[in-house]
Amino acid sequence: MFARDVQRALANRRSRMSQRARLTVIGILATVIAFLSAAPALAHGFSSTVYVDVTAGDEGHVRTTLQLEYDLLVVSAADFEDDDPLFRTGTAAFDARDTDGQAAALNTHAKSVVGYVTERFSVTVDGKICTPTKVGDVTIGEQEGVPYAKLLLDWACPERGDEHEVRSKLFPDAEGYVTGTKTIVTYEIDGHTGSAALDADQPSFSTGQTWYERFWEFFRLGAEHLLTGIDHILFLLALIAGSRRLREIVLAATSFTLAHSVTFMLAALGLVDVPARVVEPVIALSIAVVAGWYLWRIWRCGDHATDLEAVGRGHFSLDRSGWTRLGVVFCFGLVHGLGFAGALGIDEAWSWTLLWSLLVFNVGIEVVQLTIIAVVFPLLIVLRHRAPKTGLWTTGAISAGVSVMGLIWFTQRVFGL
Repeated sequence: MFARDVQRALANRRSRMSQRARLTVIGILATVIAFLSAAPALAHGFSSTVYVDVTAGDEGHVRTTLQLEYDLLVVSAADFEDDDPLFRTGTAAFDARDTDGQAAALNTHAKSVVGYVTERFSVTVDGKICTPTKVGDVTIGEQEGVPYAKLLLDWACPERGDEHEVRSKLFPDAEGYVTGTKTIVTYEIDGHTGSAALDADQPSFSTGQTWYERFWEFFRLGAEHLLTGIDHILFLLALIAGSRRLREIVLAATSFTLAHSVTFMLAALGLVDVPARVVEPVIALSIAVVAGWYLWRIWRCGDHATDLEAVGRGHFSLDRSGWTRLGVVFCFGLVHGLGFAGALGIDEAWSWTLLWSLLVFNVGIEVVQLTIIAVVFPLLIVLRHRAPKTGLWTTGAISAGVSVMGLIWFTQRVFGL
């Protein structure tokens, strides 16, 4: 009688454990599915970045150099000013990749372009609005592999002041063309020099802002960039799912951090320049490769996919597979750093202020990355310990989904779909 009660209790306990394991699996898979389903809305290319340089102009004026995504500027200005000829000629030049035609379209319809920009971008001193005047013709350049329009404006302010406020509401979500527009500002005026990041939640800044206000903006920008960059998050999930021990995910994350920090700094400082048409497909491919690596281990080793091979007595205690994977992660981390740098588009000369802003942006990225690891990896460890087979299938399912998504993005980015 007693034996039957013990067996029944054990069976109930196993059933409860199995139920908890299933719930954990469902929760993890639901998270992955949510990320994957959100991909079209969050993937790179559905947001835009405006770049602004603020300097002192002649006769006490303020000079602003704005760089705006060309095709977005055309449709937004044409819609705002009800200028259908601008839309037709501007989009035709864009489709034909005709740089001269693009510049001609904007300069022919300069009134509409300037009207749109100055309605959403302003400079004030002591609360009084400065009056803008266009300087020269609009020219066409390139940022992250797409055409950008460069517009110079001189602002005549009603009085002199020690601080200027810059406000940007360019390309708001309400227009329906992009979401989450960022305006990256570099300035050297009023005896101050530095950088600022503006968006819908933080649309303005003062040249007299404190150092911690300025750096908080870049910390937040770094955190938001990782959270809204679904490709980077999926790469991180692939690392987590394929890591067999805590030391593996720690070393992989450290390797990834070191690698992308190096290229991030070099690219943001203008020392390395790799076109986005090369960087973005490789980032997508890295997701598929890292996720597929673990799937290959499952296919080759089956239930022993999470086992370690014979290891030496080194400090890191990694087997050959672990070291190889670490090298692959480091190489791909170098490419991801170029992708992170593209979010800022800063290529000015070296300065300690700029370097500190970039470091804070990078710290924002790392905090989010470590938070995701701290939340997800312990769940997988518990699942693997209590229900090894379920844990194997769960990590395999995550890796399969991530790998497929990476291959889809790779194909889209290579062929421009």
